[in-house]
Amino acid sequence: MANQTNSLAHTKRMCKYHIVLIPKYRRKAIYKQYRADLQEVIRLQCKYKGVEIVEGHMMADHVHLLLSIPPKMSVLSFMGYLKGKSALMMFDRYANLKYKYGNRHF
Repeated sequence: MANQTNSLAHTKRMCKYHIVLIPKYRRKAIYKQYRADLQEVIRLQCKYKGVEIVEGHMMADHVHLLLSIPPKMSVLSFMGYLKGKSALMMFDRYANLKYKYGNRHF
């Protein structure tokens, strides 16, 4: 699976990116109660955009992702989408986070 290439009519590609998501001020927010929901949110957002999660690890204060992003989508635009939507979805699920983090910055 690590060397799997995706192909179209005349091209072959293998675009994989190692991405690290860090909460604001590197707070240790990814603990027991938020971990499962954050995994679900990230999987859902990647599925919406057609991005494959090759590998992922959740640490106490950051998230490592190895993503296979199609070349028609820029990495920067996808990361903006992922960080923005995942923060909004987490604030919708846990309303008490807005008192800790304010202004919807997760």
